Amino acid sequence: MTLKIYNTLTRNKDEFKPLTAGQVNMYVCGPTVYDYIHIGNARPVIFFDVVRRYLESIGYNVKYVVNFTDVDDKLIKKAAEMGTTVPEVADLFVQKYYEDTKGLGVREATVHPRVTQNMGEIISFISGLEAKGLAYEAGGDVFFRTSKFAEYGKLSQQNLDELQFGIRVDVDQRKENPQDFVLWKAAKPGEISWSSPWGDGRPGWHIECSAMVRKYLGETIDIHGGGQDLTFPHHECEIAQSEGLTGHQMANYWMHNGFVNINNEKMSKSLGNGITVHQLLKTIPAQVIRYFMLSGHYRNPLNFSDEAVEQAKGSLARIENCISALKHRLKSAAAETGGAPAAADAAIAAAVQDVKAQFEAKMNDDFNTPDAITAVFELVNVANPYANREEVNAATLELLLQQFAAMDDVLGILAPEADDLLDEEIEQLIADRTEARKSKNWARADEIRDLLTERGIVLEDTAQGIRWRRK
Repeated sequence: MTLKIYNTLTRNKDEFKPLTAGQVNMYVCGPTVYDYIHIGNARPVIFFDVVRRYLESIGYNVKYVVNFTDVDDKLIKKAAEMGTTVPEVADLFVQKYYEDTKGLGVREATVHPRVTQNMGEIISFISGLEAKGLAYEAGGDVFFRTSKFAEYGKLSQQNLDELQFGIRVDVDQRKENPQDFVLWKAAKPGEISWSSPWGDGRPGWHIECSAMVRKYLGETIDIHGGGQDLTFPHHECEIAQSEGLTGHQMANYWMHNGFVNINNEKMSKSLGNGITVHQLLKTIPAQVIRYFMLSGHYRNPLNFSDEAVEQAKGSLARIENCISALKHRLKSAAAETGGAPAAADAAIAAAVQDVKAQFEAKMNDDFNTPDAITAVFELVNVANPYANREEVNAATLELLLQQFAAMDDVLGILAPEADDLLDEEIEQLIADRTEARKSKNWARADEIRDLLTERGIVLEDTAQGIRWRRK
């Protein structure tokens, strides 16, 4: 099976061919760290984490770079509101980003570069553009000369000649062309700034990613990703800067995820309907959030609502109950078969292979996570009847559990395993409760059940004895 990726640049599903065999260089635009990340930010964070996981699962070594924008107008405003400095604001919300993304089960990128740590590379990049006639200075600011880059607009496929500049906002009269964009901003009094050939100032937004892609991954990379809203102007400007300077294609595959709406409305400050990940994680398990984000195709819009959350909870519970049943039977499988080793059931093994092939086929089709999740439920349909058989064998149970684990290593939708000591404590408490019931010590039995309930442990009576699971 061949991996195909929908490429915004070509508007086609293109066969994935990395620049270097066995290696993938991927850059995804990260957050501006002036506040907690919101649910819209969470979608690319989770989705591209899955892209990275899947690429690694099929044998690629992935160098994954996600930047932090740690200086811009929003940070300057936030620092003034908090009565602190821009670096302190950035440090605070970088730390909050790590806490929230770890809470979502997201693996850290290979590198998380920050703008302020790459100022020399940014200034050098702008100087290179100026030397090639692609940039010009005007009143302390430096602008990119879009008229000198013939392919400006190729990513967003906009007819730039027909864009109506100046209707909603005044065009900077210092620009040679209304489409020109800023590379370097002259410092205003009291603002954080850096020295440059054009005077004290700070970078424009677009230039930072061009400079960091080049520094950490090279002049041409395999995959560049981000939200749909970044296609124009941010990624369009990145292409103009990078390809204008190097003469090489910036990225071979451009990937963009769709928006997240809240109760069928676009998330916006004016509507006051923004929800931060920090808030969500207080009331919704991380696995539910991940499941919701992956339940729709990444290029389509998603609608976040209480109903969608409940649906995700119910779906996850079905998967987790199945796995719990398999683990419960595995504990006693050796005793049920008299300890004799047995090969995996042939019919079940064949069904598992079918599920594995289905999962991989869907992930190879432009990372189709909703259909990949359907494959997980196909495995549930195979596993549940087997777990309810009177006689089972350990090899078959382990095979089923291994396939669940392999798929979840990509999706990350199941709660991580609790440590063994806690499992042992729970098993001992259940044994103590059973003994208390046998001796008719009902008060002790109820006390243990209440303790387990407080820990989020649900007890279920089955034909094979008491089974427990976490809520």
